[in-house]
Amino acid sequence: MSSDSTVPVIVAGFNQSKKHIRGGTARTAYVASDAEGKIVSAVKELCRECGVELDLQRTKSELGKLCGIEVDCAVCVLLK
Repeated sequence: MSSDSTVPVIVAGFNQSKKHIRGGTARTAYVASDAEGKIVSAVKELCRECGVELDLQRTKSELGKLCGIEVDCAVCVLLK
């Protein structure tokens, strides 16, 4: 997929999200407002260290729908 594509690419899951945040390919990280505190803290810190925008406004159910999956999602990232 080329970088000039208009279709947003979203990666779901804590471990995959961390890889993209650290690797510099994440534009925005989404952490569910109802996620476990340790997950929220870990992603907040990583985003701060790597300069990635963080959104904490959606629930796990909303993030699951955003990702196009049929289960709840605590963490996902929008790629650049």
